[in-house]
Amino acid sequence: MIIVTGELIHGRKIVKTLGLVRGNTVRARHIGRDIGAAFRTMIGGEVVEYTKLIAESREQAIDRMTTEAKELGADAIIMLRFSTSGIMSGAAELLAYGTAVKTENAD
Repeated sequence: MIIVTGELIHGRKIVKTLGLVRGNTVRARHIGRDIGAAFRTMIGGEVVEYTKLIAESREQAIDRMTTEAKELGADAIIMLRFSTSGIMSGAAELLAYGTAVKTENAD
């Protein structure tokens, strides 16, 4: 599966647009990670506990979006975007979305 943030895929021609695809996940903070993060905010630097949590969430959302695209018969997703929103205190949604397309080699 080819996934790009742009409208075009170099070397490929879009022959069919299959529609919007999306994948999301809602993650809550973990008390153990919060303790480590609290210490980091006192001394400064990257909060690696949350960096890892967001990276895992992003990958899960992409996987779910890709599964939806494959079910439509797509071989690529164009215009990938991410969105986040707070759901409740300590929990957030991460959404990946794009347009599923069918492509062929450009001549």
